[in-house]
Amino acid sequence: MPSRRELANAIRVLSMDAVEKAKSGHPGMPMGMADIAEVLWNDFLRHNPANPKWADRDRFILSNGHGSMLHYTLLHLAGYDLPMDEIKRFRQMHSKTPGHPEYGYTPGIETTTGPLGQGVTNAVGMALAEKLLAGQFNRDGHHVIDHYTYVFLGDGCLMEGISHEACSLAGTWGLGKLIAFYDDNGISIDGHVEGWFTDDTPKRFEAYGWHVVPGVDGHNADAIKKAIQEARSVNDKPSLICCKTVIGFGAPNLCGSHDCHGAALGEKEVAATRENLGWKHEPFVIPDEYYKGFDARARGAKAEADWNQRFAAYKKAYPDLAAELERRLKGELPPDWAQKADEFIKAVDAKGETIATRKASQNAINGYAPLLPELLGGSADLAGSNLTMWKGSKPVSNTVSDGNYVYYGVREFGMSAIMNGIALHGGLIPYGGTFLIFSEYARNALRMAALMQQRVLFVFTHDSIGLGEDGPTHQPVEQTATLRLIPNMQVWRPCDAVESAVAWKCAIERRDGPSSLIFSRQNLPHQKRDERQISAIASGGYVLLECEYPVQAIIIATGSEVALAAAAAQELNDNGFRVRVVSMPCTQLFDAQDEAYRESVLPRAVKARVVVEAGVTDGWAKYTGFEGKVIGLNRFGESAPAGELFKHFGFTAEKVMEAVTDLL
Repeated sequence: MPSRRELANAIRVLSMDAVEKAKSGHPGMPMGMADIAEVLWNDFLRHNPANPKWADRDRFILSNGHGSMLHYTLLHLAGYDLPMDEIKRFRQMHSKTPGHPEYGYTPGIETTTGPLGQGVTNAVGMALAEKLLAGQFNRDGHHVIDHYTYVFLGDGCLMEGISHEACSLAGTWGLGKLIAFYDDNGISIDGHVEGWFTDDTPKRFEAYGWHVVPGVDGHNADAIKKAIQEARSVNDKPSLICCKTVIGFGAPNLCGSHDCHGAALGEKEVAATRENLGWKHEPFVIPDEYYKGFDARARGAKAEADWNQRFAAYKKAYPDLAAELERRLKGELPPDWAQKADEFIKAVDAKGETIATRKASQNAINGYAPLLPELLGGSADLAGSNLTMWKGSKPVSNTVSDGNYVYYGVREFGMSAIMNGIALHGGLIPYGGTFLIFSEYARNALRMAALMQQRVLFVFTHDSIGLGEDGPTHQPVEQTATLRLIPNMQVWRPCDAVESAVAWKCAIERRDGPSSLIFSRQNLPHQKRDERQISAIASGGYVLLECEYPVQAIIIATGSEVALAAAAAQELNDNGFRVRVVSMPCTQLFDAQDEAYRESVLPRAVKARVVVEAGVTDGWAKYTGFEGKVIGLNRFGESAPAGELFKHFGFTAEKVMEAVTDLL
């Protein structure tokens, strides 16, 4: 059997060879962290290559995702369905080994990483999910949720501000099954980091409330193993293992330099590295004894079989809990969900309240949360404004491990990426709120949720100049439009309580991506609808107010502007015009409808079209064409009461009527 160093060298060489073949990639980190990875994967990581989705597996996250070949090499050697041909196709079109780890492409990849800091933040979400599910489902003698989350991270992750947001929370929550390995090699893309990163990282994490193992030799297997054992012995704090490493370890001329961070070593240095490491095999040749040294299939199968036995005993002792856990881990909704949700929507319609849609959102949570114990709410220090709490909210803390509501503090980015990790873990449906304007702070995490197709519900309130006196710093103008530009993000801007309830229902039912739910601060009037119209809300756009045929003009509106559109159309129709109003709460869903439905709502023959939305006008031309008009806001707002602002910026029924009559 090869020695530990020789096993680690297999990681180094295979990673180096793949990058060299691609003539692109990051060989330095895989070579530097190979010894750490070998010890973790061979001695501690509990996983089953034959079933990468086994519920109680340990999670491994490569936050410094540029070093993706480290992860691919480990998966290949451990026995996952990642053959050598895919290693050879590193960074090539449609390979299972893309430039950065991508969730859904490669078996065993737990999250998409690369934007630094988000991987460790996802890991915090996964560790929180493990803690909460354990608190909700484990019983004395029956620990069916019991696994670790391990994360590799580097200087870049720690420089990104999101790492502060997430790691601060991890310490506050006492996530004792989260263990992070800091690749302290002192190098980033621009060179030696002492010119721009002189933090005392161990003290920083101690201040967060982490257990810290400092000064570990990252190339000494015994020291690494001892550090992991120490970290695992601390169950009330997350642990940071600070590993001193040499980037590009083994490359005789480039190790310790930023020159091996993000570029292939080159043929001469690859040959010199082989000689330096004593590796006598050709590129992409790994002898059988090395595969045997890494093979996790037998012990993985045994670990899962042991868990299955434990779960069978749990199921016998607690059949209802076991059935509920199985449902939630599958991501399925309760059998009576659809019926009860529809009953709630009908009740909201019958009530006919004029309320702010942020309040309607809270009412929807109160209606749906009792049906969905997997809902995990939260807010970035705006619970009283976002109205994200409900009657059954139970705050999570370091001592409360069965809660359902998270106080994230002023951490919009951290909250959003933590929610991504929660969703990736499974068993919970996360939602979290902030003001729409602060979606900007969270933007890259929203994009990652869409890229990974995760069911994450982003609640954004105070949706326009309608928030009033807080002024342009807090008044969203371009945010709704830019959120709509994110592929696979469904953006809802409902006009009243009924559309708000439908938006929540659709977002909860969606399993292939995130939703942004955008709500008003100010009260909005109830709109009258029949059952057919209520059903059509889920199509994203529908005829709210019909007129006599043939239709002369169509007004399209969203959110608070729907009431303006309806008032204008009613006045016009009373004066002999024929104007239809279309409410468009979710453009993505409307665009996904078949042509016949879209034509029934927006017939091409009707060229006179006016869109009304209190935001930037770009993006609406696809509905208005060159002939139509958009009443919007292509400048920043002002500090004044909402009513005055709407009048000042031309969001009135009179202005809408004027736009329609100008077209006619």
